[in-house]
Amino acid sequence: MWSKLALLIIKNRRLLVGLLAIITAFMAWKAKDVEMTYDFAQVVSPDDPDMVYFQQFKNTFGEDGNVLVLGLQDSSVYRLGNFNELRLLTDTLSKVEGVSGVLSVTKLIQLTKDTTNQRFATAPIFRTFPQTQRELDSLMQIVNRQEFYKGQLISPTTGATLLALTMDPKYLNSSKRQAVMKNVLGHAERFTKKTNIRLHYAGLPYVRSTMTTKVAGEMKFFLMLAALVTSATLLVFFRTWSAVVFPLLIVGVAVIWCVGTIVLLGYKITLLTGLIPSILIVIGIPNCTYLLSRYHYDYRISGNQVLAMVRVVRKIGLVTLMNNTATATGFFVFCFTNIAILYQFGWVATLSIFAAFFISIILIPIVFTYLPPPTPKQLEHLDAKPLTKLLEFFDYLVLERRGTVYGIAFVLCALGALGASRLQAVSYMVDDLPKNSSVNSDLKFFEEHFNGVMPLEIVVDTGKKRGILKLSNLERIDRLENYLRTQPELTSPISIVTFLKAATQTFYNGDPSYYRLPDNSERNFILSYLARSRGAIAAPTDSAVASTAGTKTAAASPKLSTGMDDKLLRSFTDSLGQKARISLKIADIGSRNLDTLLLTKIQPQINEIFTGTGMEVKMTGTTILFTKGNEYVIGTLRNSLIHAFGLVGLIVLLLFRSIRSVFFTLVPNFVTLLLTAGIMGFFGIALKPATALIFCIALGIDGDNSIHLLAKFRQEMAANGRRVRAAISTTLSEAGTSMIYTSIVLFVGFSIFAFSEFGGTKALGLLMSASLLITNFSNLILLPALLVTFEHGKDETIDSALIQHYDEQYHEEDDDLELNLNRIKVKPGASLPPASLPQSGELS
Repeated sequence: MWSKLALLIIKNRRLLVGLLAIITAFMAWKAKDVEMTYDFAQVVSPDDPDMVYFQQFKNTFGEDGNVLVLGLQDSSVYRLGNFNELRLLTDTLSKVEGVSGVLSVTKLIQLTKDTTNQRFATAPIFRTFPQTQRELDSLMQIVNRQEFYKGQLISPTTGATLLALTMDPKYLNSSKRQAVMKNVLGHAERFTKKTNIRLHYAGLPYVRSTMTTKVAGEMKFFLMLAALVTSATLLVFFRTWSAVVFPLLIVGVAVIWCVGTIVLLGYKITLLTGLIPSILIVIGIPNCTYLLSRYHYDYRISGNQVLAMVRVVRKIGLVTLMNNTATATGFFVFCFTNIAILYQFGWVATLSIFAAFFISIILIPIVFTYLPPPTPKQLEHLDAKPLTKLLEFFDYLVLERRGTVYGIAFVLCALGALGASRLQAVSYMVDDLPKNSSVNSDLKFFEEHFNGVMPLEIVVDTGKKRGILKLSNLERIDRLENYLRTQPELTSPISIVTFLKAATQTFYNGDPSYYRLPDNSERNFILSYLARSRGAIAAPTDSAVASTAGTKTAAASPKLSTGMDDKLLRSFTDSLGQKARISLKIADIGSRNLDTLLLTKIQPQINEIFTGTGMEVKMTGTTILFTKGNEYVIGTLRNSLIHAFGLVGLIVLLLFRSIRSVFFTLVPNFVTLLLTAGIMGFFGIALKPATALIFCIALGIDGDNSIHLLAKFRQEMAANGRRVRAAISTTLSEAGTSMIYTSIVLFVGFSIFAFSEFGGTKALGLLMSASLLITNFSNLILLPALLVTFEHGKDETIDSALIQHYDEQYHEEDDDLELNLNRIKVKPGASLPPASLPQSGELS
């Protein structure tokens, strides 16, 4: 079959090149429409109870992660001139398309008591802008008496202040986001230039925008860097530019197909799919390396380009396909998940790997039978002395020092197990960004002055219509909020309780000592004031409450029996007055610390306060879903690794029809993964979604090497009368060359990801490079040692239809005659058949 395929390819070169050109042109036309994703990946299953509840929360109260925060700490901002610039910045930002509202100290409103009409009203603190520093100082004293804003807008301990911008979700989840962010940051930078006051930025919109920009930039950077380093590696190996240019052209075509596939499948570029083009170059080049190395080897023996290329396809075509299948398996297992970002990554990578194989198996024979034959100098790499000496050393260890090999393997496995036991599953909201990045440094500013900016929500369901306004229920919520204030990782909560406290303070003419819930004697008076306030109170919820709580787009507007304005409580309660929302911000303390805070501190307090009341209290929000998402992804990848082992074993079983071959393949690969896990443990590299990916990918690539060596070993066993030691020596000397070449290409290729700004991508590069070094020990020393120990040369059924044996002496004249090579029309540049072959064919 593979012989006929080789002849078909060479005989129909023009047709196949034209067909590939048409497909590539179509894929390039589709690739121009590729888009970046503008939303964080939903890694939790849509059917998960917590995700279902979070969606219900958003339907009731709106988004919790659409606030962009600008912070500053500089006393000079309260000088009249700088304060005016802050006012101008606030007014300018409020007019930016995509910004729904802006809250800053210059636009603060306060509740006022209208004794004439016995109602509350709202009025801006800065009704007219102060004309003197004295006026400004006087108004700032009023600001500082507003207990409602303390810890929300102004830090009571450091004096830092912030601007909260509520972003329109329609812009956040589209390509318009970048333009909005650029506009906002441009105005902020102009403020800094005028005042010399540094601004800090935080909030999920800012983090998402920054990551999207970096993903797009790194995708282009790594494409160029991957092409550069693989070019240099190929030039060193093959010493000819044709062996550099055309493999790069082949993987370039594969990259175009990859991007076109993303568009055809309706996907967008994510943090993971953005890596595939670069990974494809790294993985696709070894296909060309295998084929070219074998082509040079066969050409040196036969002296005939066409015959050498046919032998290449016939002898290693199936094995290379199986190698690519094993590699693709490491990605394909992600298709079994219901996590969109992993599912898309798995499908695109799998299809792209097979596409790269078929492009290689078609274009390599076509191109290199058109080109002039390799010169003797270009074939010198087959006898490279350092490589030969290294392989001879491996041969010595395998045949003469197997006990030492097993001893070293045992010690390394023990160390690997010890290191793996130290692995910890922990991740941070922005841990993919470098520690010294502006995002992280700005995040620390907000954690220092405001305890954080990541959203956290608590929903109290009283189970009864209008149950929220029952004083006993409000007091329980107040008890919970008082406890939350004691946690240093949390900001001061904001809820219906804090608003009613502000109303009580206003009722007593703004005296801060009355910032509390009304008691039974006060309740009716205060609620009657609120009942008469319909239409008089709108600003607090529209700007202040909405921005600090994290939404301005509540889905429902409550109309309680108190007669309160329907805008007043829309960010606090649902439309029935049954559920209340407590909004907080939390520091990025990591998934482990977050679990500890939620499960061992807050949840027990909730149980203590609300048990037996019939009220249900749940924590939700983007931050909690992020933590659950990490746990979900890691658990999913653990299952995917098991699937990957099973699929690699199945591939080996189908290829070799031998259970022992499955054992020989999986044991060295298990050792590689165990040592990789050990390295992670010893160097404190946390287990998180980005690093958990490595194990499945590494298993696929390492399985590729195992299959390659086993295939060569089986072929040699069939060729030399099943003499194990001789077969091992020949296998190491021949297959070892291409395996080391491939490992070097992969090592250098994956090393480029160490230059990434994303922690997960950097870990992928470093750990994959380490895995590739380890796999040379496991597949070129440990695997052959196992074969010598357990393979005794007994007869074993080998499917000759699947694997054609190698014959070192190349006594294959009869096979070559059957190929009818003399009937192939060969273009100038392809070497003529040697004299021993039929010469009657027409050469054109």
